[in-house]
Amino acid sequence: MASSSGNDDDLTIPRAAINKMIKETLPNVRVANDARELVVNCCTEFIHLISSEANEICNKSEKKTISPEHVIQALESLGFGSYISEVKEVLQECKTVALKRRKANSRLENLGIPEEELLRQQQELFAKARQQQAELAQQEWLQMQQAAQQAQLAAASASASNQAGSSQDEEDDDDI
Repeated sequence: MASSSGNDDDLTIPRAAINKMIKETLPNVRVANDARELVVNCCTEFIHLISSEANEICNKSEKKTISPEHVIQALESLGFGSYISEVKEVLQECKTVALKRRKANSRLENLGIPEEELLRQQQELFAKARQQQAELAQQEWLQMQQAAQQAQLAAASASASNQAGSSQDEEDDDDI
């Protein structure tokens, strides 16, 4: 068995995935933890068995990548031929989903705008954003300068009124 080696113990299907499959398949049945663990181990062993056989078939056909056809041939050679029709249906569904994803990713290509034009528009937007940021920074700087000038004027005014008040006090003192 493949799971008897030390490294293969780490290579298992996540228990949460198995639990979800069990609940979806058998919603009204309670399954003991030992049975769940057994299902995980069986699934892992099945995957190892199929992938090893598919790898051998791949090597015999002098290919470097295991293809779906290699997996289907592995199922047949291991005596799981009854699963092949379902496997082909799932494979077709996967291809359909992958095609939809590729179409969604190529929406940009389907806009009909050349890449150079899109790049030019992007650079233009960046330039506008930089200009707006510079204008905002300039406004903030001017506001800070105005606030500093007002503070200086207020300080100068307060200082002048303090001086005027103290010289008035001196005059009042002189009158006494």
